[in-house]
Amino acid sequence: MILDLFFPNRCLNCNRIIDGNLIVCIICFEQIRFTHNNYFDDNFIKQKCKLLFPVENAFALMHFSQENLSRKIIHELKYKSREKIGKTLAEWTTEQLDFNDNEPDLLVSVPLHPKKLKERGYNQLHLFTENLSEFYNIPFDHDFIKRNHYSKAQALKDKQHRMETTNPFSITKNISGKHILLIDDVFTTGNTLASIAWEILKAGDNKVSVLVMAIDE
Repeated sequence: MILDLFFPNRCLNCNRIIDGNLIVCIICFEQIRFTHNNYFDDNFIKQKCKLLFPVENAFALMHFSQENLSRKIIHELKYKSREKIGKTLAEWTTEQLDFNDNEPDLLVSVPLHPKKLKERGYNQLHLFTENLSEFYNIPFDHDFIKRNHYSKAQALKDKQHRMETTNPFSITKNISGKHILLIDDVFTTGNTLASIAWEILKAGDNKVSVLVMAIDE
């Protein structure tokens, strides 16, 4: 296309011209620190979750640390209007995550407050979740969890303020006896996932597992 000639797609890391469906070049792809988690193992993200709430299984796609490529990728996804990056991250996830015929019943992503959704124009987790849903043939529900309060980004809050937040989420539907896979972008303190998990667990005889794009070191 003409636009591709004048505005070619470039690698997020080295600025090399790449195929329009890619986000990094082959060389820079090797710099991404994938966790290679086994979803069913007692891995480090599961250990962190277990300190906060009962969790069945957990998976993190990438490591997330200061100035690494994973951080750049997620920053572009969340703040630079590059929603399609979610599809690429979903493809990378499906290459590493095998449920071994023990799939969850429902995929649920962390919601944005309606005001934040309007400001950003999209939820950075929706396309990611929808592509996982299609690949694994597991239903998703973007309306299952409601965010009750508008607040500034977690990354801009200090730890004490994050810990003081109470009841930020609520469940919009009755559900019991289900295995829910909670999906978020970055696991930092884990407080957001814990808040949602406890609402799901209190609602009935449910189980919770976790999937994140990256885990903060």
